[in-house]
Amino acid sequence: MNLSQSSRNLDPLADVLFVLGARPIRTTRFEAAGEWALTFPALERLKFVAQLRGAGWLLLPDRLPLRIVAGDCCLIGRSAYTIASDPAATPIEGSSLYADGNDRVHLGGDEMVALGGGIAFAPDAGGFLLDLLPPVMHIAGTAPEAAAIAAVLALLDHETAMAGIGRAVVTARLAEVLMVQAIRALASAPDAIGGWFGALADPRLGRALRCFHGDIARSWTVADLAAEAGMSRAAFSAAFARQIGLPPLAYVRNWRMTRARAALASRHESIKSVAADVGYISESAFGHAFRRHFGFAPRQSAG
Repeated sequence: MNLSQSSRNLDPLADVLFVLGARPIRTTRFEAAGEWALTFPALERLKFVAQLRGAGWLLLPDRLPLRIVAGDCCLIGRSAYTIASDPAATPIEGSSLYADGNDRVHLGGDEMVALGGGIAFAPDAGGFLLDLLPPVMHIAGTAPEAAAIAAVLALLDHETAMAGIGRAVVTARLAEVLMVQAIRALASAPDAIGGWFGALADPRLGRALRCFHGDIARSWTVADLAAEAGMSRAAFSAAFARQIGLPPLAYVRNWRMTRARAALASRHESIKSVAADVGYISESAFGHAFRRHFGFAPRQSAG
């Protein structure tokens, strides 16, 4: 794994998903009528819930219930969540209904149809991205940006409703496309959602992020990043922290350590070469930074 590829046009989203080992989780279908509610635990994944027919409610801890109708799509971070016909309905545990490879649950009818899926990450890797995102992100089916999502959902509806050959392969690929289209839709309204996705689409913050991800070994300063964004140092720092939730150099450090850990876990790179690839001239300085960040030495990731 070559960590020091330099490209001012590098796509940070593709970079992050690749390094974090993102992979699609299975796509599930839920059909119901009458009163129903399913609850699911918090997991280290980025989940989508898409409403194909009817309406329901999405409930997350410490947040107001969110009404979801046909065409809507929501991305959920590591939070636990409940989907329900009514916020007052008593939920049952949903994961067990999808045990033993069951991808389709039918409760009383099909007045309401929803799909679930998303992406998981390599062990201990997803925190970098999930920490930068709100617990839930909602894309209304009526939004202009949702047209591409609707097209993918139509294909997913067809595939999950049948048992054709290659179904698992097709739904996995469609789920990946849906996730990217949902992220694009969210990024088109950065002020509405906040977080990293919004920063990617911001003309100035996005340019700074692309420059950094394209050359992480460079000795970046806040002034350097601000110059790439075409902003003053103070204005850039404030905008970056407000949008992403971290000061610029904290983000730089977190991504360098995340990439280093992924490279060491692959066992194809030496500690010395990984240190250089993420911008450390001294192996000892890298080791100190790595231990401070993760709480253990680099060799424990490489071993």
